[in-house]
Parts: sequence; C-alpha cells; structure tokens
Amino acid sequence: MNLSKCPRVNQNFVLFCHMSNIIRHALYLGVLLLVASCQPNMYKHLSTYKPVPSGAPDYNNIDFWAAHPDKWDPSDSTPKPLRQSRINQPVDVFFLHPTTFTDPQKTNDLNARMDDDSLNLKTDQSPILYQASIFNKYAHVWAPRYRQAHINMYWYKDTATALRAFDTAYSDIARAFEYFLAKNQGRPFIIASHSQGTTHAKRLIKEYVDNSKLKNRLVAAYLVGIAVAPDEFKNIPVCKDSNQTGCFVSWRTYRRGVESTGYTTDAHAVVVNPLTWTTNSTLAPKQLHRGAILYKFNSIVRKPNDAQVHNNMLWISRPKFPGGFLYKTKNYHVGDFNLFYLNVQENVKRRIDLFWK
Repeated sequence: MNLSKCPRVNQNFVLFCHMSNIIRHALYLGVLLLVASCQPNMYKHLSTYKPVPSGAPDYNNIDFWAAHPDKWDPSDSTPKPLRQSRINQPVDVFFLHPTTFTDPQKTNDLNARMDDDSLNLKTDQSPILYQASIFNKYAHVWAPRYRQAHINMYWYKDTATALRAFDTAYSDIARAFEYFLAKNQGRPFIIASHSQGTTHAKRLIKEYVDNSKLKNRLVAAYLVGIAVAPDEFKNIPVCKDSNQTGCFVSWRTYRRGVESTGYTTDAHAVVVNPLTWTTNSTLAPKQLHRGAILYKFNSIVRKPNDAQVHNNMLWISRPKFPGGFLYKTKNYHVGDFNLFYLNVQENVKRRIDLFWK
C-alpha cells in the first residue's frame, strides 16, 4: 500500500493505513517466531491465568493485567541459558503489547472483548513472553490488557469508525497508566511498546509525560514497530547513543534490499540501530549481535544477523537459525524486539545504571 492509496483523514489514519502493509506481511513471520514455539511444557505457569469479565477493564483487578509485579505471568519467564539472579532495581516498565486480535472470523468487530480467553492466552504466550520478558531482569513489568482494535481496523473503509476503535483501545491504556502511576510511588519508569502498542504509546507520552514532571522519571522509551518522527515529542529527544536517558528509540526491521514499503514514504521516521544504539547508517556487523530469542523460547540464536539503518527502515541480513532457509519473508515486523533480545536487555541495564548516576 502506498501513500497515494491512504485517505488523508488525518495524520493518525494515514499511519494506520500504512500499518496494514506491514501487518499483512508480518503475520507469516509471527507464526514462525512466536506461535510455533508455544509448547505446553514451557508454560506451566499459565495455569495461574484467570478469566476476566467483559466490558471496560477494571485495573484494580489484577487479572486485567497481562503482566503485573504481584503475580507470576509469562513476562517473568527467562530463557534457560540466561537464568540467574535478577537485579532488584527500583524501576518499572509499562509495556503495551502489539495487535493479537487477528481472527479473520471477527473482521467486523471493532475491538477485542476482555473476556476472550483464547485471545488473552495468545497475547500472554506471544508478545508478553517474547517481548515483555526482555525487561524482567532489571525492572518490574506492568502490561495491561486492553480492548485492542482488530487488525482489520488498520485498513477499514469507514475511517471514522476505525478511529473510534483505536480511541476505545487508548482509553483503556490511559486508565491503566493512571493506575500504574498511582502504584508506582514515584519510581523511575520505562515505556516499551510494539506495533499497535506504539501507536498508543506515542499518544500516551504526549498527553501524560512530555509536558509534565513525569519526563524527569522516564529512563527511556522503546517505541518499536511503527514510525515515530524525530520531533514527535517536545521534550523527549531521540536517543543518539547508548549513554543517553530520558529519550526514545524506534526501529522497524526488514531484510536488506527491501525498498517498496509504506515506511519508505514516512518522512523523517526515526531508526535507531539496536546493535549500536546510534542513528547513523554504518553497517553493524553480526559480531555485535548478542543473541535473539526466536521460535524456541529456551534457545538463544547467537549472532544471527547484522543491522544497518537505511532510510526509514532497519535493514538486516537474513537471520541464520536452524531451519531459517525455509522462511522467505523479508518483513521481520513481528520479530522487531526478540530478534535483538539480548541487545535490548543489556541496553535496558545500561540506561538504568546511567539514570541513577
């Protein structure tokens, strides 16, 4: 989908329109990187999952949180090779998961139901496990369940209706963040998000953090999987290196050589290379790659690919992992975080350490 085919209702909807191109091609990779690895013996702790009622979520009820410091959930998981004592840092992460409401039989549903148990388990076993767990070694993870917009809303013909769906999702997230702040007790925090989560995180930062004292408690924001402009915020800049705090990073991952995507039309989209944490276009060799967590959560793939900033995308070489030659996709959207699992985890520690200094 190109820019000329996206109705210019407003800037947000043009962004939603471009996301359709990304998500359509990412679904296949999602199966490879996330869903295919959901072997029952790996998720014994999911027996603690409790169904929640329908309607707007009540965040006083811990069951409306996919991840919460006061319960065991998939964000507390650690790949076997990394299992060691956790660092008890007084830092919190507010994590917003990507779209998991993709049921083709529910394309006319605007938003997910909170009492959709199969969807909630899908969320827990994919982004909460593979993405939110990155942060658990150095911070406490909070991830609200929310009435996410159906994936179909990204290219829904009735633009006003689609925007209402995203507004409904955001209203939940805003209330969850207010609850989070009330319980946070003034601690430093990180905002992390992917895909639809980043759509909402941008708005959340603008409305709650950018022009308030909260910006002084922001360690960093990891706004991944959707375009973020360098001047998106007034007081929160792009992270220029790994030593900066109170800033944000963003990237969207494609195989080297891809040019014709919706992202190439996004003027001035931020791309920070997660192997170097800079925005320059110098190729970062795979020797800088600490490790990815792909289709088997308990296996680390060492040095699977290089990475390079190219225009408005992060270009990488074809990731090398067992069976990888079978996968032809060039869009690594769903793997944006877990393709760089250990690099992100180490960067989180570095920014937290520097924040205290």
